[in-house]
Amino acid sequence: MGEHESRRRSRRFLEREKRELRRELLISPLPELGLVAMNGPNDPEPELAVEGGRVVAIDGRSIADFDVIDHFLARHGFDLDVAEEAAALSDREVARRLVDVDVAREELVRLSRGLTPARLARVVSLLDPVEMMFALKKLRARRRPANQAHVTNLKENPALLAADAAEAAIRGFAEIETTVGVSRYAPLNAIAILVGSQTGRPGVMTQCAVEERRNLQLAIQGLVTYAETLSVYGTEPVFVDGDDTPWSKAFLASAYASRGVKVRFTSGGGSEALMGRAEGCSMLYLEARCLAAIRAAGSQGVQNGSISCVALVLAVPGGAREILAENLLAAWLDLEVASGNDAIASHSAIRRTAKLMGQFLPGTDFVTSGYSAMPRYDNMFGGGNYDSDDFDEWLTVQRDWQVDAGLEPVDEDVVIAVRERAARAVQAVFDGLGFPAVTEDEVEAAVYALDSRDLPDRDRAADVAAADRVLLERISGLDVARELDRHGFADVAEAVLGMQRQKVSADYLQTSAIIDPTGTVLSAVNDPNRYEGPGTGYRLDGQRWQLLQSLPYVLDPRTLAGEDGAKQMLVEGHVAIIGNQPDEVIIAVGPAFGGALQATINGLSHRDVLGAIVAGVRDGSAEPRVVRVRRASDVAFIGHDGALLSGSGIAVGIQSKGTAIIHRADLEPLDNLELFGMSPLYTLDSYRAIGRNAAGYALGRPVGPVPTAMDNFARAKLIVKTTLLHARETAAVEQGAAPVEVEVV
Repeated sequence: MGEHESRRRSRRFLEREKRELRRELLISPLPELGLVAMNGPNDPEPELAVEGGRVVAIDGRSIADFDVIDHFLARHGFDLDVAEEAAALSDREVARRLVDVDVAREELVRLSRGLTPARLARVVSLLDPVEMMFALKKLRARRRPANQAHVTNLKENPALLAADAAEAAIRGFAEIETTVGVSRYAPLNAIAILVGSQTGRPGVMTQCAVEERRNLQLAIQGLVTYAETLSVYGTEPVFVDGDDTPWSKAFLASAYASRGVKVRFTSGGGSEALMGRAEGCSMLYLEARCLAAIRAAGSQGVQNGSISCVALVLAVPGGAREILAENLLAAWLDLEVASGNDAIASHSAIRRTAKLMGQFLPGTDFVTSGYSAMPRYDNMFGGGNYDSDDFDEWLTVQRDWQVDAGLEPVDEDVVIAVRERAARAVQAVFDGLGFPAVTEDEVEAAVYALDSRDLPDRDRAADVAAADRVLLERISGLDVARELDRHGFADVAEAVLGMQRQKVSADYLQTSAIIDPTGTVLSAVNDPNRYEGPGTGYRLDGQRWQLLQSLPYVLDPRTLAGEDGAKQMLVEGHVAIIGNQPDEVIIAVGPAFGGALQATINGLSHRDVLGAIVAGVRDGSAEPRVVRVRRASDVAFIGHDGALLSGSGIAVGIQSKGTAIIHRADLEPLDNLELFGMSPLYTLDSYRAIGRNAAGYALGRPVGPVPTAMDNFARAKLIVKTTLLHARETAAVEQGAAPVEVEVV
């Protein structure tokens, strides 16, 4: 018999091996392949050498050995006047300034212009995760965080796209991104989310993630308003793999911007390792090179934080810290940060949430660069960390922390109404432009369906032909607005027209720009983040806090504590006397039982519960007597006071919420024979069994404890109701009052 065959395994270990976490592969660092998060042994020493006003060495490479990224940075990436000042500061001093509330953001941004990628990476590596979050809170460009949504569906149905975009807009998303399964669908999808987003809330910016030439054409025609498809990499072999250079990316960015389209680049740790060209360097150092190139290209922002490689980064030690460091570096370089929470980070819900908190708590310009605003089934971006099933959890965590992470609560009726209006608006546009009809069945399904499986199939060939017409005939945002107006959607038409005006004014090209529902652009220019210590910067308070804590599923606690007790089921008599019958079992009820309160925590009527206990006592051949304990609300004292009155010395004590106890007179109050604390799980049969056991104790028979069940989630589910019911019980306490006899009426 082999070693493994003879080894006996712990069942606890075996069960843990079945958990979601163990579906993932965690690895030790392998620096030569770039599989190291930060501080890689092969990362270069920081260096910036200047001769005659010309950069001749960057991070250990002389000008003769510069790659394409070094050449670009040498020409466009540094403020040489600042570089001399920065070189005189130690890494620790620069890191200290990052977390010093008395050092302004503007000063830190200025200082970053003199730091090389290796220096940037080494400085932030000195910070622990809490310090990184603090620095990110301080360095975020725009004062208030926002969020971005993904809106796609596998059938590429325009009614469903419009409805989901409208819902995303009223839920607070400031940007909405779609993509396509068939590239020729792009114009129709762009029209659908443009119409849907402006139906939900004017000013939401949209993009269609397709090949850059096609995306730029859609932008020129006014069907999209931003782009983030410009990917950059930290090593030359990966960068040039797609015939790209920093210069070509900068040129493309200027092409977008010159036509009034907001643009940000995309980068993220782990991509170079995934492509086998990490050159032995750490993920953070290579990302620092990307970010330095992005700033040198003149971009206002970046989508970063590992993005599609997040699971690879999290496979190595310190991966979540490296992702947070990426976002911090981007903010320090004065870039808008769309922090990457769009690709699946982990099968483990705990790990996904732990990773998210690095962006959620300090806030970034866009807390996610793609929250799936529809069910995961329809996410054509490959499945993100969070989707529409998680809306309630996201909203609740915002409420828990009093943090604004960009989502707002909305009632179901409001969502249904806006989804229908958006679906009908895109139906009108398709009709007016002569596209294949959006049917009533599609509209109905788009409003109420779970996902695209519930929608009828469309003629995909006809849709593709219509999409081709958009490009060939140069159908524009103005044409879309005209058709909306002609079909009675004047407000949506005005919102679509407003986005065309925004392209002309181009105010939203400023760093970290979003548009509020009034059409006002908020950016780092007119709404800068000014954090200077406690009590400053953006704080969730006032009307915004009132909105974010008023969730549709939050209940008024005054409605949870039971009835008023207008229908008294117990009539109180004289002060209870000590019994002298050896077969007597007292049933001692709490001060509010059958009075101010009428049912247990799981909805059992007090009348039925008391009847079950009485029947159980009689099943056991003992005689029940009911008294009310008025001086205490604690079940131990209720039961013990009852036992002191019982002829047998045995009593059942029960609180109004249903918690019960079997007590004996000679025991200490906080001792007992049996305690039944899981009141949410008890049935009338349970209470009858409690009565039978009490009779057995009274008559001296051998008694096996009543079987009890456990619910490890009961406290989380019911602690609020427990608190309210017990508060009502305690309010009925009469200090020093003697127990009284009661009768059921």
